[in-house]
Amino acid sequence: MTKQFHDTVLSDEAIAQLFNEARSYNGWLDKPVSDEQVHAIWDLVKMAPTSANMQPARIVWVKSAEEKAKLAECVMSGNKEKILAAPVTAVIGFDIDYHEELPWLFPHTDAKSWFDGNEPLREESALRNSSLQGAYIMLAARALGLDCGPMSGFDPAAVNAAFFADEPRHRVNFLCSIGYGDPTSVFDRSPRPDFDRFNTLV
Repeated sequence: MTKQFHDTVLSDEAIAQLFNEARSYNGWLDKPVSDEQVHAIWDLVKMAPTSANMQPARIVWVKSAEEKAKLAECVMSGNKEKILAAPVTAVIGFDIDYHEELPWLFPHTDAKSWFDGNEPLREESALRNSSLQGAYIMLAARALGLDCGPMSGFDPAAVNAAFFADEPRHRVNFLCSIGYGDPTSVFDRSPRPDFDRFNTLV
């Protein structure tokens, strides 16, 4: 029988690791991230929900010095050193034709037909759900004791040409460096809004 987790609350320490004390890092300690750790991140990410289990994210994990240098050429000047110093940076993209995988990813019904012939819908859904998966990457990495540095500030066309040239239906969403963060590289915590500032409960 599958264990039910719905009554389980994480410890304060676990919540702090995932949220309250987690930071976005701008610098990295000289400590590697192994291929096994990258695989472990994905093994958590793939379990998290996406619409109709579409799993549209296509991720390139940039680890080698050669590939880091190539990615660094695609980002704004303030992000170059972050890319070069990070043990690994995930290029989080999405596949516009993710629906071709739905017959096995979502076998309960003919979900592929929902998206056939409607590329604007597929692109909208792929962007939304790959953004979810990118957030899951951050939570999974933090759960496994790693730190994250998500970033925009890049040339999408250049990233697509550099890392998705063989897959022209793939598009970059955002980047996320992963490793062991240098605590001296973070800014003071920026303000966080109370519930009433941006929420309405009806």
